[in-house]
Amino acid sequence: MDSIEVTKVSTAVLVAGIAYFMTGLIGANLVHPEHLAKPAIEIKGAAPEAASAAPAAEAQLPPIAPLLAAADPAAGETTFKQLCSACHTANEGGKAGIGPNLYGVVGGPHAHMEGFNYTAGLKAKAGPWTFDELNEWLHKPSAYVPGTRMTFAGISNDKTRANVIDYLHTLSPNPVPLPAAGAAAAAPAAAPAPAASAPAAPAK
Repeated sequence: MDSIEVTKVSTAVLVAGIAYFMTGLIGANLVHPEHLAKPAIEIKGAAPEAASAAPAAEAQLPPIAPLLAAADPAAGETTFKQLCSACHTANEGGKAGIGPNLYGVVGGPHAHMEGFNYTAGLKAKAGPWTFDELNEWLHKPSAYVPGTRMTFAGISNDKTRANVIDYLHTLSPNPVPLPAAGAAAAAPAAAPAPAASAPAAPAK
């Protein structure tokens, strides 16, 4: 290839590069992309902030006292054997399995079995296992003690959960008394004062 051919090729490449650059520059000046303030297609029923909204709080559990008043400890024992006995023993003086022995758990401290390796979150729970706290724990252990090693998902059915708690409460030589059925009920509102125009009842 002689020098004239080389010059032609070089010139063609240079011209093509300049043309490519100029085309891009002109296009950038002619077209101005804009970010839309809202989606071009609106999907009805979907709020814009839905994706970032925090999950709704879980519904509050019903009071345990009325449930315990109607609970069946025998049914609770059956459920315990089905769901819990693979990890827990329930006899007095029984050894720990994957989880601690549960004899005397109701009314006992959260880390009630001496020598068992409880998670820090459970050991940090102050006070005894009350019926209300057992209700929360058995409903969803991971919510009651974040980071717990107990992988059990929980008992969602209120009646079944109350049956199990009632059974656990019997595992003691001196069971803690069950709460009164109306303990969680709100105190009745005071009776309205009689109207000023109403006659007073005669004394007897």
